[in-house]
Amino acid sequence: MKILFDLDGTVTAQETLPVIAQHFGVEEKIAELTAQTVQGNVPFIESFIRRVNILGDLPVSKISELLDQVPLYPQLYAFIQAHRDDCVIVTGNLSCWCEGLHNKIQCKTYCSEAEVVDNRVVKLKSILRKEQIVDLYKAAGEQVVFVGDGNNDLEAMRHADISIATGLTHNPARSLYAICDYIIFNENALCRQLNQLL
Repeated sequence: MKILFDLDGTVTAQETLPVIAQHFGVEEKIAELTAQTVQGNVPFIESFIRRVNILGDLPVSKISELLDQVPLYPQLYAFIQAHRDDCVIVTGNLSCWCEGLHNKIQCKTYCSEAEVVDNRVVKLKSILRKEQIVDLYKAAGEQVVFVGDGNNDLEAMRHADISIATGLTHNPARSLYAICDYIIFNENALCRQLNQLL
């Protein structure tokens, strides 16, 4: 079995892009876009391209440093550490921005990729489609559990054998309610459910 986790607001106790935006003074633009994306009003790919355009000129090393300070849900982090070989982070965020976070979490991670020149994002190389990672593990014979909270997790949840919508940081996107197997609003309950599934 593989347990695939969305990163922002699922494993992290805050959405990461607003943290970057606040630090660099572009929070209004990003906050509105993030809220619209989480609820499914703006398609993820369009939103992501717009967010990268807003944030791409910012220093990559500083963003990675900032995100390294974002708090993780402690029980969930402990669960991932205890089951590192079974847990995977699947995030649309750029790998260059999340490097510090990924080093801290220390499990297999899939991200979107960008070309970085002189510490700046100059071009998007690939935007991760989370359902492709679900399919990759299923094709390898794994039973796949997907844990997430946003509209951009919808297809991954549809493809997964078991899907869990979480409401730890904010309510799950409405689109997830109809297709997920579980809706969990409490970190304790989430870890208990994951342990039962293993």
